[in-house]
Order: sequence, then C-alpha cells, then structure tokens
Amino acid sequence: KSSIVWRFVEDSFDPNINPTIGASFMTKTVQYQNELHKFLIWDTAGQERVITVPFVFQETFSTLKNWVKELRQHGPPNIVVAIAGNKCDLIDVREVMERDAKDYADSIHAIFVETSAKNAININELFIEISRRIPSTDASPPSGGKGFKLRRQPSEPRRSCC
Repeated sequence: KSSIVWRFVEDSFDPNINPTIGASFMTKTVQYQNELHKFLIWDTAGQERVITVPFVFQETFSTLKNWVKELRQHGPPNIVVAIAGNKCDLIDVREVMERDAKDYADSIHAIFVETSAKNAININELFIEISRRIPSTDASPPSGGKGFKLRRQPSEPRRSCC
C-alpha cells in the first residue's frame, strides 16, 4: 500500500520502504472533469481500509475475497471498491491471471487495475477511475428543503451576583 500511495502522491518509489508503523496521512487533489477530488489517504498498519494485493501470488488473491466480504458487510452501501493488482511488473512469478482478477472485480462491481508502483504503471489511472465512480456533486443548493439552517440561540440576559 505504501508504495502505491507514495507513487500517487509524491511520484516516487523507494525499494527499501519501511513498513508503516501506526499510520501516515497524505493528500492529493486531482481534477476529474469539472470537479476537484481531494484524496485523503490513510496508510495504516494493521487496520486496513486500503488493501493492495500483489496478484503474482494466489494466496493474496484469496485473502482479497475475505476483505471484500467484510467491506460489503460493514461499509457504506455506496462504497467505491478498487482492486489494485500491484507488482504487475513481476511477470515471471505471476500466479493470478489478469483475466481471473478482472472477472472477479466485475462480479463484485469493483474497479480492477493492474499496477506497478515501482515502474509507475497505472497508478494515476487507478485513482482517476476511482474519481470517475464518485457520485458527482452539484454546486447549487439542494431543492426540496433537504438542507437545514443554523440559527443562533438568543443569549440569556447576564445575571450578576450583586
């Protein structure tokens, strides 16, 4: 995860990146059509909201299915699920075929993009596709009275002890 986040936010790659201890937080704003989307990215250790799967290994692909099940059970109904098949540059050791991963993503209505943080392959495309799936916001106030007004409460007269 850290390598994908660093490549996206800083456009850099460190082959000796240390595992995240605790959490790190990064932001990047991208323009999609006429909107700005600000990605607030928590890179966490152990409390996964973002899972990356090096699809060269079958075992991690199986683990992904469990994570998606958890997301569907406990996440919001409109959650955008994106699967990054990272390390696509490791062709010689691939165990999961791109077609299998794509078919799985299609079956759960998720985004699937093969990526390589090392070689900067499809990192920006992954986040652009996420932006594409985010519901559009309308700059005008909602009609039909769905908003609310904030009102200042009248202050009570001050009382003195004398």
